[in-house]
Amino acid sequence: MITIQSSFPLKSSLFILLLSLSLLHFKLSSDPTVNQSLTLTQNRTQPQPQTTTTRNNYIIRFTVYKPASDHRSYLESSLRSDGWEWIERRNPASKFPTDFGLVSIKDSVKEALIGKIERLGLVKDVNVDLSYNRGLLGAAFENGKKRPGKIFTSMSFSEEKNCHDSGLSNSSINWSRHLLMQRSQVTSLFGADALWGKGYTGAKVKMAIFDTGIRANHPHFRNIKERTNWTNEDTLNDNLGHGTFVAGVIAGEDAECLGFAPDTEIYAFRVFTDAQVSYTSWFLDAFNYAIATNMDVLNLSIGGPDYLDLPFVEKVWEITANNIIMVSAIGNDGPLYGTLNNPADQSDVIGVGGIDYSDHIASFSSRGMSTWEIPHGYGRVKPDVVAYGREIMGSKISTGCKSLSGTSVASPVVAGVVCLLVSVIPENKRKEILNPASMKQALVEGAAKLAGPNIYEQGAGRVDLPSIRSSDYFYFLVRLESYEILKSYQPRASIFPSVLDYTDCPYAWPFCRQPLYAGAMPVIFNATILNGMGVIGYVQSPPTWHPSDEEGNLLSIHFTYSEVIWPWTGYLALHMQIKEEGAHFSGVIEGNVTVRIYSPPAQGERATRSSTCVLQLKLNVVPTPQRSKRVLWDQFHSIKYPPGYIPRDSLDVRNDILDWHGDHLHTNYHIMFNMLRDAGYYVETLGSPFTCFEANQYGTLLLVDLEDEYFQEEIAKLRDDVINTGLGLAVFSEWYNVDTMVKMRFFDDNTRSWWTPVTGGANIPALNDLLAPFGIAFGDKILNGDFSIDGEQSRYASGTDIVRFPRGGYVHSFPFLDSSESGATQNVLLNSGMTKADSPILGLLEVGEGRIAVYGDSNCLDSSHMVTNCYWLLRKILDFTGSNIKDPVLFSESVKQDMPLYEDDNNLPSRRTDVNFSMYSAVMGKDLICQSDSRFEVWGTKGYNLHVRGRNRRLPGYHVIDLGRGLNSTVDTTKSRRPKVMGKNKGDSLGNRYLGLLYRDELDVPELVASHWLVPAVVAVTGFLLFLSIWRIRQKRRRRRRSGSGRLANL
Repeated sequence: MITIQSSFPLKSSLFILLLSLSLLHFKLSSDPTVNQSLTLTQNRTQPQPQTTTTRNNYIIRFTVYKPASDHRSYLESSLRSDGWEWIERRNPASKFPTDFGLVSIKDSVKEALIGKIERLGLVKDVNVDLSYNRGLLGAAFENGKKRPGKIFTSMSFSEEKNCHDSGLSNSSINWSRHLLMQRSQVTSLFGADALWGKGYTGAKVKMAIFDTGIRANHPHFRNIKERTNWTNEDTLNDNLGHGTFVAGVIAGEDAECLGFAPDTEIYAFRVFTDAQVSYTSWFLDAFNYAIATNMDVLNLSIGGPDYLDLPFVEKVWEITANNIIMVSAIGNDGPLYGTLNNPADQSDVIGVGGIDYSDHIASFSSRGMSTWEIPHGYGRVKPDVVAYGREIMGSKISTGCKSLSGTSVASPVVAGVVCLLVSVIPENKRKEILNPASMKQALVEGAAKLAGPNIYEQGAGRVDLPSIRSSDYFYFLVRLESYEILKSYQPRASIFPSVLDYTDCPYAWPFCRQPLYAGAMPVIFNATILNGMGVIGYVQSPPTWHPSDEEGNLLSIHFTYSEVIWPWTGYLALHMQIKEEGAHFSGVIEGNVTVRIYSPPAQGERATRSSTCVLQLKLNVVPTPQRSKRVLWDQFHSIKYPPGYIPRDSLDVRNDILDWHGDHLHTNYHIMFNMLRDAGYYVETLGSPFTCFEANQYGTLLLVDLEDEYFQEEIAKLRDDVINTGLGLAVFSEWYNVDTMVKMRFFDDNTRSWWTPVTGGANIPALNDLLAPFGIAFGDKILNGDFSIDGEQSRYASGTDIVRFPRGGYVHSFPFLDSSESGATQNVLLNSGMTKADSPILGLLEVGEGRIAVYGDSNCLDSSHMVTNCYWLLRKILDFTGSNIKDPVLFSESVKQDMPLYEDDNNLPSRRTDVNFSMYSAVMGKDLICQSDSRFEVWGTKGYNLHVRGRNRRLPGYHVIDLGRGLNSTVDTTKSRRPKVMGKNKGDSLGNRYLGLLYRDELDVPELVASHWLVPAVVAVTGFLLFLSIWRIRQKRRRRRRSGSGRLANL
């Protein structure tokens, strides 16, 4: 019996000890510093990283130009650690000083080593050597999966078909080839032959063509000066045909496919492989070589949505700062708005759009505005000019001609025009007169404005040389052609666009669609300053508004602008408001805005150069509309790509997985904006928190497809605004499902890291916090299907469901398929013939003095991937929220809720804890401050009734991101905090947290961080002490037995 009693504690103690040791071992194995890119539950269908690859290439940018050997010696003398290797770059640029180096770094030491490198005095930064990929199919994603290489949008890389998808429907447009003249003579359409007749043919102009190369001794070219290869392939030839075609448009001399400047000196930079792949480091070397060899013009017929590839973007600035005129295609993502490609969207680059032979904007040509500035500002006008880009004839690889279409064809058309214009200026004066700003001034001021397209479709208009058609006689009278402008050019600064005329519709869209009125949010117009006087310039004194008459004093303008204008360009933003005394004014306000720019003296000059820029304004003003017709659009809480991986809203779209069109009223919601104006609504944009507007001025606050969090002050104010001030609230949500987001992540072969969505189509957990005071919440289903309300057919595309709604409200439900990961089993059963389950998707509610409408899908308002629109529903919702007009169908007694919809807190969608959301948020870790897009009186404050300078709200930290080495990829999970939420999130129990560790989930509340090591340690110590005490007891008993046996033996 004693043996049994002593055996049980011993076994128990051994078990506890082993359990403790295993917990300690488990803690070490789940340490967050060990490759956290694999912490998410892996989907076996996803591409996995190849474990055999242990090195990746990184670009180290230095602050000075030196021979590559000097940079290498500097690193070797400064870094005493192993794990990195210098990569020799054997190309023509190696004989010139460089400002970067390429190194290979082992993954196992990259964090520590990169940190050491970035702390070196001569190092600017370290970036992954990104790969560019331009495929035949164009898109970077196919069937929902990322192709190798950097993300690029579609390019012109295939021969023209006789029909082209309009991008708006399933129909196609047939483009006949009959022209007023032979299409091979497109040069004549721009008046090139007139300049040829004057002896200007592009002679002694050095033209750099960054593309796929060109073959030696091509019969179409008389002046191929140099061919260079920057790829890892051992050839100078063009085996794809694109580079040859581009060169032919610029300088070909075949009679069937004439180029614009046949005497131009061609320098062919082969920067793409036969597989259409390139790397940032190849471009950087090639750009440096173009600078070192004094190129005059550079054509780059590529582009993509990532304007945050800083080594590339900043090198483009350096290219233009060295007086190289860069021409680039604006992109082939039309007719969608907000789809400008980089680098053509940069102000120092001439961005080119495409038109057809009828002077209509080509359907494929990307539209503006630029999206760098939004959601907290307003974009710039792009493209700069347009040129013919449909069925243009150019050279084939070896001989003969073919036709291509696209903006990458329109780009060399403008590059050829530029070469002609450069040759107009005597060679000894070119560097004095010609620069990226003066050339852009000549192009935009000499362009022919087209009738029909707006400013974000055509920019200044069709590029022009001498007058080219009899129909252009009027333009000939009121403007000088680009040729005449350059012939008499004197260095000066100017503003583009130079006129904002509200009476000029549709060209001045969207400004001409909605007049100004008192009490509105500022209307922002973002103009570009072109400084032809020097690469650097300054604003001499603040811009000034000069009204033409007394009524002009009703206009108040605040200005924001570039303090330093470099390289060659800057911005001037007008924030326009009508003063309160103009609340009843109706009419036109005219006047000029002037700003004086100065630059340092040119070589040989003593006096500074200065110039006064003029922007003409002609603005329509109306009396302040009634409150019910004023709608406030929330732009502040929108997040887009880049920098975050924000997934698309419609999961049915497999080849465009990123939400990168801006989500602005004037980009992918432009059709909705026009519809609201046609319906008599006045729509304003809020680019600051909810505390920065007065609710009693607006009928409805419109929230559509929002991804950001909300300040607690915003949540409290909105509750008061709706219940006590009578503000209407309309919410169009989107899908949010963590399992689906995990499935959407992909491994990027360039950055060697996982890209994971920051959020879903919308940030449902944040929206639920915002709507919690009203008893409303969305779920995590992903619903798809067709439905009808009052005869209106609609498509519900990847929308979500309503899971909470108060009693007395009106809720509409329809049978849909749930395509979320959690609904997969349901779909299998449904496909077997079961009835679809009804899901609530539309709710309408009166609460206090206000009214609320919520709908679970926004794709029907977004023109990017719309199947059917729901503008009819939006109008009915705004009638209700703004004017309390109740549609009898929407407010039928059959859909009135006798009992509330309710879902337990634990079942509501929860936030992700494996991404650093604060990196992309304007809320988390940020100050609550009204920015310059709010009313002037609250600039720099926390808002109305909160006129205290914003404090830093230390919101959730989430996990630290490996910036520049992988989008949203987790590499460290230090003590993280989650946002405060209105309830307990799913999986927040202690048991669930520790069970989550078995699946490599991470703790997400600070109180339990210590338990990562504390609990196993306490258990281990307790087990060890228990084992030691029992062992000592057993030893004492054994000694007693031995002593007892000895006494018996003595007896």
